[in-house]
Amino acid sequence: MNEWFRVFRAFSDANRVRILELLCQGEQCGCVLLDELKIGQPTLSHHMKILTQSGIVKSRREGRWHYYAIDGEGCEHGRKLLAGLAQGELPSPLRTALALRRAFQVVAGFFAGGRGEAATPPPCRVPGCMP
Repeated sequence: MNEWFRVFRAFSDANRVRILELLCQGEQCGCVLLDELKIGQPTLSHHMKILTQSGIVKSRREGRWHYYAIDGEGCEHGRKLLAGLAQGELPSPLRTALALRRAFQVVAGFFAGGRGEAATPPPCRVPGCMP
């Protein structure tokens, strides 16, 4: 599960998405990213740590400068995780959460005067999560 969080967390922030857009143009020095994003060095370090831990970005140090680039192998791994998700291959905690949600719907239907049929669930915001 941690693997999923590490990879998909990389896309959960506008600054990180912008960094990925800049890195799509090729390797970039951290100083260029700072200038483009108009953020402080500690903030950039935080975002780069998340991106490199995800495996989507690789870094190298040259003197006092850090250079960042898209890591093709990491992107392929992320693509496989996303493809698995699209095919319903959910990690165990997500499968458990979906089963609990379905059970809750049955219980809610029972207490709403039904006979244990599932109550109409609120719409899920995750595509493909619930029928």
